Amino acid sequence: MDAKHPLSSAFTRTDVEITRKTTSFERYFRIDEYHLRHVQHAGGMGPELSREVFERGHAVCALLYDPDLELLVFIEQFRVGALAAMESPWYGEDVSPWLIEIVAGIIEDGEEPVEVIRREAIEEAGCKVHETELISHYLVSPGGTSESMFSFCGRVDATGVGGIHGVEEEGEDIRVFTLSPEEAFNIMDEGLIYNSMTLIAMQWFRLHHHRLREKWRKT
Repeated sequence: MDAKHPLSSAFTRTDVEITRKTTSFERYFRIDEYHLRHVQHAGGMGPELSREVFERGHAVCALLYDPDLELLVFIEQFRVGALAAMESPWYGEDVSPWLIEIVAGIIEDGEEPVEVIRREAIEEAGCKVHETELISHYLVSPGGTSESMFSFCGRVDATGVGGIHGVEEEGEDIRVFTLSPEEAFNIMDEGLIYNSMTLIAMQWFRLHHHRLREKWRKT
């Protein structure tokens, strides 16, 4: 067994005692209420806490990249959470709830993360994913939701990619477009990309772009 990293936490899930768990809301999403105690850094068990957790499942996203055409595939769609966030005083009238994103989807029962990406890339962008490389698996907002995100980069052929896509019965209205890596880096630096899954994938791609191009390109 590998030695534990020196910065790894000394605590594990066994250091948490769940005294009660109830579901307070359940429709498309679910909210569970946890009553728990956990070990404290100073030693001993802390007081009982009550915390609500937003359960929406686990998700997968992918930055789609064509190394031969040197193009990245992006989507733009409306997000109600962004609309709600923009009611705060920290956003101006010029900020849009239509977000520049990468393809993503929820993992259904029995699915593997890569299967989700292959499905979502076709549904949302009209692209077939030929190869994938894992970027990271991270917690989206662990202070209030259990959701985790598998982030990938996927090799595609971006020839002719574009237009409007999405599953009509799910109300999806998704605009698909391509950018060169440099164009994408520029709009990211200008602050025009402001959702975490796309920023995380793009920052990774900025570091691994040349390696990935050499690995995946045909010529």
